[in-house]
Amino acid sequence: MFKVQKIIDLSMPLTNNTPVYPGDPQPKISIATTIEKEGYNLHYVHIGSQTGSHVDAPYHFCNHGQRIDESDLRLFIGTGVVIPVTGKGEQEEITLQDVEPYLDQLAPEKIVLFHTGWSRYAGEEKYFRHPYVNVEVIDKMIRRGIRTFFIDAINIDLTGGTSFPVHDAIAAVNGIIAENVTNIESIDFPNPLICAFPLKIVGVDGSPVRAVAIQMDADWESQK
Repeated sequence: MFKVQKIIDLSMPLTNNTPVYPGDPQPKISIATTIEKEGYNLHYVHIGSQTGSHVDAPYHFCNHGQRIDESDLRLFIGTGVVIPVTGKGEQEEITLQDVEPYLDQLAPEKIVLFHTGWSRYAGEEKYFRHPYVNVEVIDKMIRRGIRTFFIDAINIDLTGGTSFPVHDAIAAVNGIIAENVTNIESIDFPNPLICAFPLKIVGVDGSPVRAVAIQMDADWESQK
């Protein structure tokens, strides 16, 4: 029997103040019923499909791409490869030179996590001036079999730009993007099991997730 040693929550708290991409719906979470009045507690949760820590389906940027309920569930779980790029500044590119030392770790069914450290600015205007990934990096990783990409920023592309080349490249191979993740710095163990399953919302472009990194016991590691 496998044993979980540790679970790291990579998810941003979802509240009425959770930052959203400019122009996206503002979250509205309120009380719908109470035990005192109706006999049970229930909340009204009105959010966009890209609110908080979330995953993008290919349909987000491709009309012919898979919707979130059509995506292969295996894309939302896998061994993570953390790529630290915390030295990047505002609106600075993450380049091939930055990721070169980690490319040999990449293989099909693994999940890349770009650790910019930018989640600490959530709630500030600076959060929207985050580092972003050059599409050459993504092309290189796709050729190595990577189909799932995480970043601890609100966008894997440049926010405020007029094009989304990284989104387009990942959508073209029916890949998945997870944005607004946080707490990557707490992954202090090798080969984390990354899980970020979406809600089964039919026909839409993405879904909020509860993203986690799990440290499994040695027996699990030896059977991978």
